[in-house]
Amino acid sequence: MKKILVLVALFSSLSCKTNKIETIGIKIETGLGDIKIELYPDKAPVTCANFIRYIENNKFVGANFYRVVRMDNQPNNNIKIEVIQGGLGFDVEESPYPAVVHETTELTGIKHVDGTISMARAEPGTASSEFFICIGDQPELDFGGKRNPDGQGFAAFGKVIEGMDLVKQIQNMPDVEQMLENPVYINKIEIISD
Repeated sequence: MKKILVLVALFSSLSCKTNKIETIGIKIETGLGDIKIELYPDKAPVTCANFIRYIENNKFVGANFYRVVRMDNQPNNNIKIEVIQGGLGFDVEESPYPAVVHETTELTGIKHVDGTISMARAEPGTASSEFFICIGDQPELDFGGKRNPDGQGFAAFGKVIEGMDLVKQIQNMPDVEQMLENPVYINKIEIISD
């Protein structure tokens, strides 16, 4: 609970202050094109505050899209999903900030539908810098879904509003066991006003 209060306070101190912020626009700029996303801080304040903290403090420098999950490349999973994953990567020894409290879809009401951005995690409460974007509806990633045995799902916090064609293009790039042969470098992630 203390972590939640600290992050809610952090969110209220960010540069995008208003009495009630319903959405915050961000742009993920890659060499292949841009992906525009709207975040929902009114519904997922802790997760959005964490993501914005990485953006505002330039902690996504060196980030890339490195993992793609398609129906044909997850032979050992009974519950199959379709996403692309990005962030600082598995090779980063330590994330710049501590992991955040897990905001379930049951709490936020943000479901894993086509274009949803969500936090990657191991156990609940371990999300930090890694995120993924859904291709198609992925209800097994919601609270009560069966992709993770704990049933807690993942912390969705926004949705792609422009650039799903690029998301699908990345998903179909050559991979070896879900890891892209040529990761897609993220030049910049920034907050945008439109």
